[in-house]
Amino acid sequence: MSKIKIGSHVGMAGKEMFLGSVKEAESYGANVLMLYTGAPQNTKRKEIAELNIEAGWEYAKKAGIEEIVVHAPYIINLANTVKPEIFELAVTFLEKEIKRTAAMRSRILVLHPGSHVGAGVEAGIEQVIKGLNLVLDDNEDDVFIALETMAGKGSELGVTFEELKMIYDGVHKRDRLRVCFDTCHVNDAGYNLVGNYEGVIQQFDKVIGMDQIAVIHINDSLNPCGAHKDRHANVGKGYIGKDVLKRIVHDDRFAKIPKILETPWICEEGSAKKTLPPYKEEIAELLEE
Repeated sequence: MSKIKIGSHVGMAGKEMFLGSVKEAESYGANVLMLYTGAPQNTKRKEIAELNIEAGWEYAKKAGIEEIVVHAPYIINLANTVKPEIFELAVTFLEKEIKRTAAMRSRILVLHPGSHVGAGVEAGIEQVIKGLNLVLDDNEDDVFIALETMAGKGSELGVTFEELKMIYDGVHKRDRLRVCFDTCHVNDAGYNLVGNYEGVIQQFDKVIGMDQIAVIHINDSLNPCGAHKDRHANVGKGYIGKDVLKRIVHDDRFAKIPKILETPWICEEGSAKKTLPPYKEEIAELLEE
């Protein structure tokens, strides 16, 4: 059994920037991490030179962290056919995020496929394909775009494995695409991981191919299978449960794939404010044989 790659989402802020992200991941006992290159809800970004990348990687190597994942901000909506300016912003910003991901020495940029905002699934998927082709056709960076499996709230795309396959089928450089498999989203989309774990994995393999999974988001779900809600729960505190999450973490077929926790922060005893990251305890719990 090779070493399990596991970590969590971490912050990147202040003077230390990426160095601070690595130190945070180390404090959780993580050997991989995921971050945003700036606030997920806006386009403000520091210059690459200000991200403290060299110092971060020097520290990372000593801490046993050899891989990082970048998550694109959720303001990018390549599926929007209703407002051309939103689509144009998505294309230009995704191009920049690929450059930033490459500069940070990550090969995986996780991207929500987008929302069709009422135009319908087919129109939305066509627009995502158009956007990805605009971005990737002239891009030579060594970065994969990992389309995230979505829960199906609102007009989200990428809810079924078939929808992701439709995007793959239309993208010219489909070798640059991968999938981010989110356990909470897959559960909420209606795939029964709890009752039929192997069946869901085999279904994914049949439609897209297991070799296309580049990162797995390990999240429990506050809602039952098929709820289309997308509310993450802490490990063992939701409808998926610790056993299934451990099964995916320990699955030898995913040994080389980074597993990233995005579970909610928790409250200190006697407080109603969520101020404590749960990742050190949850990582330890998931690594138990």
